[in-house]
Amino acid sequence: MSESKKKITIEEASDTTSEIKVETQQSKGALVERYLRRRAEVTEADNRAFQDYLQEKALQQKTLQESTQPTACVEAPAAKSSWFNRRNLLKVVAGTAVAGETAAVGYAWVNGGPAGAPAGGLFTGPQREPIARQMTDSKADIGGRSLGKWILLLPTKLGGGTYAIDLNSNRVLASIWYWTYGDYNPISHHLCAFPSADPYHSFEFVNSTQGGKNCLIYGIPTRMETPDPGFNIYRVRYDGAQMELLENVSESTGLGLGVHVTINPKDAQSYFVTDGQKDIAACFDRNTSRVMAALKYDWAANSSNLSDCWQKGGTLKIAKIYPDPKTGKFDYLGTKGQKIEWEMVPMGELYVEEGTIPGDSVHTLTGADGTIWHPSGRWAATVVRLCGGIAILDAEKNFAPAAFLQFNKDSPDQYDVTQIDSDHWEVTFDRVFSPGHEIGFSPDGKFLCMMNNLRENNCGVFDSSDPDPKKWRKIAHVEDPLWRGKYPNPFHMVFSLDGSKLYLSVLHPAPAASGIMVVDTKTWTIKKEIQGIGPDLQTPAITYDGKYLLAPFSGFQRLSSGIAVIDTATDELLGILPSSGGHHDCVVVPTELAHMKHTRSCTL
Repeated sequence: MSESKKKITIEEASDTTSEIKVETQQSKGALVERYLRRRAEVTEADNRAFQDYLQEKALQQKTLQESTQPTACVEAPAAKSSWFNRRNLLKVVAGTAVAGETAAVGYAWVNGGPAGAPAGGLFTGPQREPIARQMTDSKADIGGRSLGKWILLLPTKLGGGTYAIDLNSNRVLASIWYWTYGDYNPISHHLCAFPSADPYHSFEFVNSTQGGKNCLIYGIPTRMETPDPGFNIYRVRYDGAQMELLENVSESTGLGLGVHVTINPKDAQSYFVTDGQKDIAACFDRNTSRVMAALKYDWAANSSNLSDCWQKGGTLKIAKIYPDPKTGKFDYLGTKGQKIEWEMVPMGELYVEEGTIPGDSVHTLTGADGTIWHPSGRWAATVVRLCGGIAILDAEKNFAPAAFLQFNKDSPDQYDVTQIDSDHWEVTFDRVFSPGHEIGFSPDGKFLCMMNNLRENNCGVFDSSDPDPKKWRKIAHVEDPLWRGKYPNPFHMVFSLDGSKLYLSVLHPAPAASGIMVVDTKTWTIKKEIQGIGPDLQTPAITYDGKYLLAPFSGFQRLSSGIAVIDTATDELLGILPSSGGHHDCVVVPTELAHMKHTRSCTL
């Protein structure tokens, strides 16, 4: 690594607030710097719009209170035009986004019942029923309270490793750091754990890692000019005392994949790893690491204009890919085969449309970065982010595509999957209304959810109870009346143990604090929102006794970080566990096979 010729630091720009400088200590190339500048501009615009939204809702709350309970009116700040630049972005957003949301805590539509219920029973439009909104105590502490004999695994993103917390003692049980094995760009991204009857004695997990330029896109000062390729899949074992690396599955197979990892809940003998930079989903045998099936997703657009590439429709092409018969390995190690040079971060799909994320094959990108399992293991489902839908794969037919579900409000429920030959399938779209992101099955497999991010900003729900996925149909869209534009944004999810509640992480534009939303799955209405937990709140997990929800937040962008602990009986925040990792994922180690349907294997 060479010293930089140009050094740019964060400079103080005023007496009260510092100007945000996204450039790093050295030039990492014009494209990365352009992306960082554009991301800062978008963040600034998002936060400006978010403040306008908070002021508007506060004014609506004041007006509603004055008209209904004039004697109990709570003074709310008057609406005024907002003005933001990089100087006031961090402090104003971090300090007032929560306060502004507090002013909107009591806001609710006066009319009862969900809006827009046509004869077919599909509920659309923002919810009109009252929603309880609770602000959290940012100083909350669980005081050493035991959360049960469970072990929580957390990857550390840019920290380059993974560690486990004993929830019984709230102590770190063990950790592993992949740079010690010679991986000098080990962005520990996603993971999933196999069942273990006694995880305090031993357990095993699979951990995907990113690489390449993904380490440069957060504006963190670095001397790296050409980061190592990375993109390794690690199989790791805890032996009762420490974690040890068993195998680099990428080296064994030639498939370097870096995003979601999900284990088959039927028998825990296979697992998917899916990568949205390469648009590849591969299923591996647990014992031999043999690739059981690998599918590649490509987009053929109707328009050659990048800004219209997905919105104006096109054809999704799905193909089985195979290893070189001579070597028995694929040719996708490291950054090889990636279509874009760094990931689409959460809410980052529109950076692709505007050309801010470069790559060798941007026009063919689909954003296929996660494959979940039906709780029975009968079906798998790959999220195709830029198409706003899910490809359903038949696990009994070597994962051949069987259906394509579309979650956008105004789209058909499904698009036909046409088989071209034994290894190729196509799905043709007239248009795509909005990108999507995270997906998940309920524990009984009767419902399937997907987040419609950015242009629609809701959670779409399918009835997936029919044995034939071609008959699965949209039944609801969960939408808060406070959601406007991109934010607040529903993101990761997990169901309660009995499936009666859906917990969603709700993102506010960082560094504003995000929260958790509780949805009643009988009516698909919002019961409660726990606001102000922390920035960039990520994947929630549930203990297998059903008592606690655990939700890590932030870290990898150098912001406040921790693990929120929520009592699922009352849906109250109990406290915050300290955590210095940059978590984008977490999983409670299962102690029996039945627990797998509650893990990251079935919900992202």
